[in-house]
Amino acid sequence: MHRGGVLLAAAFTLAALTGWAAHHAVTAASWADGEPVRLAAVWSCTFGLLAMQTLLYHFERPRRLTDRTRRQLDALHVAVIIPAYNEDDGYLRLGLESLLRQTRLPDSVHLVDDGSTTGDYAAVRAWWEPAARAAGIATTWQRTPNGGKRHAQATAVRAADRADVFVTVDSDSCLAPDAIEQLLAPMARPDVQSVAGVVIATNVNANLLTRITDLWFVTSQLTDRSAQSALGAVLVNSGPLAAYRAAVVRDNLDSYLNEQFMGRHVMFSDDSLLTLYAQLRGKTVQQPSAIVFSAMPERFGHLTRMYLRWMRGSTIRAVWRFRYLHLTRVAFWAHLLRWMQLALASTVIGWLLIADPLMNGRTPPAAMLAVPVLIAWTQGLRYLALVRSDVSAISRTATWLLMPLAAGLAWIVLRPLRWYGMATCARTGWGTRQGGAEVSLDGGSPPDTQVLPARAPDDTVPLVKLRDPDTETTLQVALPVR
Repeated sequence: MHRGGVLLAAAFTLAALTGWAAHHAVTAASWADGEPVRLAAVWSCTFGLLAMQTLLYHFERPRRLTDRTRRQLDALHVAVIIPAYNEDDGYLRLGLESLLRQTRLPDSVHLVDDGSTTGDYAAVRAWWEPAARAAGIATTWQRTPNGGKRHAQATAVRAADRADVFVTVDSDSCLAPDAIEQLLAPMARPDVQSVAGVVIATNVNANLLTRITDLWFVTSQLTDRSAQSALGAVLVNSGPLAAYRAAVVRDNLDSYLNEQFMGRHVMFSDDSLLTLYAQLRGKTVQQPSAIVFSAMPERFGHLTRMYLRWMRGSTIRAVWRFRYLHLTRVAFWAHLLRWMQLALASTVIGWLLIADPLMNGRTPPAAMLAVPVLIAWTQGLRYLALVRSDVSAISRTATWLLMPLAAGLAWIVLRPLRWYGMATCARTGWGTRQGGAEVSLDGGSPPDTQVLPARAPDDTVPLVKLRDPDTETTLQVALPVR
């Protein structure tokens, strides 16, 4: 059987087990014995939204290039903008090297050092500028007083006055060799205003936390965001890799730099604001074959600070979406359904674990615990569709089996952080990298590497394959062995 068929069959099997577990739990609790099932409507809506999301993300397909669309996209001036602040030299150089290996080279690359306090990247700059010239890539490298990521990006935007498309990447982003080519493919359609790439962990094998984080992050992109993409309504693009029509950025630059919430200047949630600007003009999609590697947090404190910043930004962005997105926009309804799903899931958990035990002395049966785990495993099958040659099939399967830990992390730690972030959304500071890079490559030393040929030994150039029932995309990226 084709690999896609295996994953689909496994998804149906796990979905059936989930339904059986939910039915068994309700029956065992006797909630329907002589009295109305109090949460019947909530259960039905929750599973209905989950089923709709599952159906939608199976409709997402990578946009494919034809000779005509390739020529059309090659005529565009593509400018990569990179803000850098207290970044590890090794990760920065790794990312710049990946730009030199692109099957579709960027026309220009603009890096802005936003007043880093832990170094000036002198060695990386001395290597990069002649390497970029040799590759025919126009480049600028500027250092500015620290003003935040948005100001660094705006400085790069002003330097790229010829750009038709801006590709935003982070300073620790390492692009797969055809990432830019794949990222541009959906822009052959004039109504597409932005495209999100798919982020996977560079340091997936660093420790248990990076494996769980990679599992959670990749799964959410290939389920939640893929469902939104099928509707042309991606709500938040990937910070490590995204593309925008140049007018989307230029026309909103003043607003982007001066966003305020409750009288305070907003420093974060830049990717979601750019995505909102794009939503106001047309479709926002994800290209699942545009892959970028990024450094995931290796310490629990780093993860929680990053997530708390995301949730504060998510709360602010929710207000703006409800305010500015018109009711005729699909993105408005995708956003509304997302918050409904959050509210319903929280209601179910709150009733089962808190309200019902306190009010009625009833505790949920053990079978109920199987429901979120089986749902998580079902969605996590999407993680197995991303095949990396530097991670064995056994290791990937073992990571997938860790999904109960990822689900536990999400519900026990991240869900309370979400509510705390919503309550403290007026705290608009950045919160990370103030003391330097929180993740370093090989102990902070720049990798002693050079631009690699198109084909290299498999032990130095992992292959990445994104599998689905209809297409198979092979990607190649140079990563050091940890």
